[in-house]
Amino acid sequence: MSALLQANDLRRHYRVRSGEGFFAPKSVLRAVDGVSLRLERGRTLGLVGESGCGKSTTGKLVLGLVPPTSGTVRYRGQPLPPVGTSAWRGLRRHIQMVYQDPLGALDRRLPIGTQIEEPLSIHEQVSPVERRDRARAAMESVGLQPHQYERYPHELSGGQRQRVVLARALMTSPGLLVCDEPISALDVSIQAQVVNLLLDLQERLGIAYLFISHDLKVVRQVSHDVAVMYLGRIVEQGEAESLFATPAHPYTRALVAAIPTVNFGGGRQRERFLLQGDPPNPVNVPSGCAFHTRCPFATAQCRAETPTLQPLPGGRMVACHRVHEPALGVAA
Repeated sequence: MSALLQANDLRRHYRVRSGEGFFAPKSVLRAVDGVSLRLERGRTLGLVGESGCGKSTTGKLVLGLVPPTSGTVRYRGQPLPPVGTSAWRGLRRHIQMVYQDPLGALDRRLPIGTQIEEPLSIHEQVSPVERRDRARAAMESVGLQPHQYERYPHELSGGQRQRVVLARALMTSPGLLVCDEPISALDVSIQAQVVNLLLDLQERLGIAYLFISHDLKVVRQVSHDVAVMYLGRIVEQGEAESLFATPAHPYTRALVAAIPTVNFGGGRQRERFLLQGDPPNPVNVPSGCAFHTRCPFATAQCRAETPTLQPLPGGRMVACHRVHEPALGVAA
């Protein structure tokens, strides 16, 4: 089956000053450093990792909002056109984004109905009456009421504003939504409503999601596949349930161990695997495996050689020199 979205060896590097002052020398910040992803129609790929690991930059590369330093992105088998061209603008109707802060993504000066209609004004030549009718239908599909059409963003709750952002994204019938931390700014009860809405829309419309989040319990609920990032690289990827049940990379084990659980007694306590220290400076990434400074299993090979993704049974891919050593308790 051909992939809806395929990213191959994506890299995005920035030149940044490595010290204070105008004449400070510049260094290379490798925000994304060789990421490859594949997403099928109607499925969800969760992209997880600590803050600063390159998740949001990867999402912008997929959308074409940021040009890659190297690598390619293909949508439905075709390369992503250069940013700003008419071909790129035509493709944007098929790839939409759901932002982290719904209030920041909306214009506070305009009624939400006008903002939901906006994609049709940009991408389709339809009459004002048809735009209004389709906007109201989109509002209904995400659980908004007709009387809210003339409301302004500040008059709505956080969950309602995120529904407005979703309705606007759905106006052009996209095949892919890039969801960048879509629920992190919402209360827990509202998060559940938005997650259920996303699942319902996917079931009804067959939309694919690239779901970027640091909340692993939500990622586990919505994702079919998961990719784990650390300092700009994918360290583990595979089917979601398998990855969460038996994480193979030490970094993935630490992330999964941090998911809150409730034990009412009598059950087996989950393994505690705590990370020590903070992530290294992304401008000065350690040699070899970037995770070796925090990994209790690191060896001289880990400090000298950068691991590549290698297959495990079941289709899992893991970038770890010692993943095939069951005695360490790392291998699934």
